[in-house]
Amino acid sequence: MTEGSPATESPGHDDRPVAVVLGGSRGLGLLIARELLARGHRVVVAARDGDELERATATLSDWGPVSTQRCDVRDRHEVGELVGRVEHTVGPIEVLVTVAGVIQAAPVESLVLHDFEDAMDTMAWGPIHAAMTVLPHMRRRGHGRIGTVTSIGGMVSPPHLLPYATAKFAAVGFSDGLAAALSGTGVTATTIVPGLMRTGGHEHARFGGDAPAEYAWFAPAASLPLVSVDADRAARRIVDAVLAGRPMVVLTPLAWLGIRVRGLAPGTTTRVLGLVGRLLPDAPGREGARTADGREAARRLGSSFVDRLTTLGERAARRNLE
Repeated sequence: MTEGSPATESPGHDDRPVAVVLGGSRGLGLLIARELLARGHRVVVAARDGDELERATATLSDWGPVSTQRCDVRDRHEVGELVGRVEHTVGPIEVLVTVAGVIQAAPVESLVLHDFEDAMDTMAWGPIHAAMTVLPHMRRRGHGRIGTVTSIGGMVSPPHLLPYATAKFAAVGFSDGLAAALSGTGVTATTIVPGLMRTGGHEHARFGGDAPAEYAWFAPAASLPLVSVDADRAARRIVDAVLAGRPMVVLTPLAWLGIRVRGLAPGTTTRVLGLVGRLLPDAPGREGARTADGREAARRLGSSFVDRLTTLGERAARRNLE
């Protein structure tokens, strides 16, 4: 169902806690919504795309009472209307998880200001809009759980992902500071710091510069088991942490290692990442400003070797509606 119609006929008589997942129509958000349903929540899934919401409802409805709302987290008015509708028609929001994100992989020479604006509006302002809107309701009731999916890219800025890292650094700062500010109130904020996960999200990522060459390194990194983590397991750990009110959860050993190395040797870490960046594709000529999504970049690359390396990621994409 779309536009806020609950999947149950009498939501007001359902005493199960209400959870809202922003960016829950596919990928990690879809898995978090499924995990919350499995744990007895009524879940409202919100996203920008109506078709994606319909597919998500069909996938999630077997797991429990789910409804959908169309909402763009970049627009604080839409977020405010969403929270008001859910509180009024579904029930008090007990859990809020913001997952919505965008990825642009490109050398800095191929980036434009809009890339940063889109990243910041979605992954920095989105969590702020959501948390600050639901917070008065939770504070009044003296209980609530807020989770913000950030990234290891918000702790260590990786090469060729500068808009993404910029927004995720802001999200980490907001969520971590919010957790401290809410101490003792009964409301908690959890900063979720995943490394690479096999969600299939590389198919929706945007690639600039030499798009096929950018895809050739990013997609395998997001698909190979030794580099990326199983997204179903990640979703379970995320929900565990949010419901327990933990201030932060870091999901992969590589993410933990990156955080610690950055903390111990920040200058050296930056220099090493600079060297890594020099090994990645250079910016092409004027045509480099054009971007391609993962599917188009894979088609233009036409590499059976890369296709084999991304097999697990492609399977995850099909399971997770990417």
